[in-house]
Amino acid sequence: MTFNDFMPYLPLIIPLILIDLGLKITALVDILKKQPKLRGPKWLWIVIAVGVNLVGPILYFTLGREEA
Repeated sequence: MTFNDFMPYLPLIIPLILIDLGLKITALVDILKKQPKLRGPKWLWIVIAVGVNLVGPILYFTLGREEA
C-alpha cells in the first residue's frame, strides 16, 4: 500500500484524529487540573483516557466522573 491508496480516506481520518486529540486533551485537563470526584483512581482514568483510542475519553466523561 502506498500513500496514494489512503488519499480517498483522508477527509474521514483527519477529523477523527482531531476529535480524538481534542477529547484526550479535554479529559486530561479535567482529570489533572479541575480534580473532579472520580469513580476509581486518578491514574487509571489517565491511562484509559490516553490509551484507549476515541473510546477512552468518552468512557471517562460518561462513567468516570461523579457529579457533585
